Amino acid sequence: MRAASVRRLRRAILLGCVCSSCCVIALGNAAADEQSASDEKGQKDALRTGVFRWRVGSPLLEIDSERLPPSPDHEWLAIKDPSVVRYQDRWHLFCSLRKNKEGDGQIRIGYLSFVDWTQAQQANWRVLELTPGYHGAPQIFYFEPQRKWYLIYQAEDQTRGLKYGPCFSTNADIADAMKWTLPEPLYVVKDGARAGLDFWVICDDEKALLFFTTLNGRMWRAETALNNFPDKGWSEPQVALKADIFEASHTYRVKDLSQYFTIVEAQAGKRRYFKGYVADRLDGEWTPLAHSRDKPLVSPRNVVNQEFHGQHLTATVSLSASDSIRC
Repeated sequence: MRAASVRRLRRAILLGCVCSSCCVIALGNAAADEQSASDEKGQKDALRTGVFRWRVGSPLLEIDSERLPPSPDHEWLAIKDPSVVRYQDRWHLFCSLRKNKEGDGQIRIGYLSFVDWTQAQQANWRVLELTPGYHGAPQIFYFEPQRKWYLIYQAEDQTRGLKYGPCFSTNADIADAMKWTLPEPLYVVKDGARAGLDFWVICDDEKALLFFTTLNGRMWRAETALNNFPDKGWSEPQVALKADIFEASHTYRVKDLSQYFTIVEAQAGKRRYFKGYVADRLDGEWTPLAHSRDKPLVSPRNVVNQEFHGQHLTATVSLSASDSIRC
């Protein structure tokens, strides 16, 4: 697997979901406007100090039923949990799509491909045919040892006896939405154990590691040898981080700094925001970097332009389920 990397923090871009608007937005590091391209120190300051400032753009994607499969009985409501890669001069975006219904079919995984982000809203969705049961919160990556694309996501399928938990699908062609394999478990969750949600895989030179959260202030880690990935030899999950965190931890390798960086969602009352932690090893201790309401990774408090989509950020907006675009 190519380890995901945040190449230059001054150009860091986050995709996030605005809970009140159910849309996907871009958050660009505001330091990019103030630092010279040759200022290497400035590029790394935020990861040293934990002081981040961001600019929010207009919505990149909003739900458009005309570009989704017809659903007259249950309208499409929301786009959530974006995961994106750049491949062969195109963006490939996977996310959760939510319908106005309960039970099977409420959450599906959607796919979009486009050359430029200005084209994203006009692109037609493909909904992946993976299972009639619940599935969502995808992560997309290319696993080099097997020359395959992987989707990691949470799923269950009672028709196939698939218990809820971390699942995967593979595809040799990321652009062909019909060629994803049916979900298979990374491992079977033991009875009585917390299954977790928002599963995320990242590799070092020897191991594949799975991170997930359990909505109770804990981020967990399981691991297996690279040659056992995806569905053999997983260790028992253990707590990797205990803090005031909620869900959706996404972990990346920071280029040139020999560090790993995890983004995780937290709550402030009913409002959500992002915290950031760093570690020298994926199986090591996570050190707080930007980890409070007064010093967040991303929240309405450290967004430079406060007016967004007709709303005032500090008063109305929660930020949720991010992915970092490596640029």
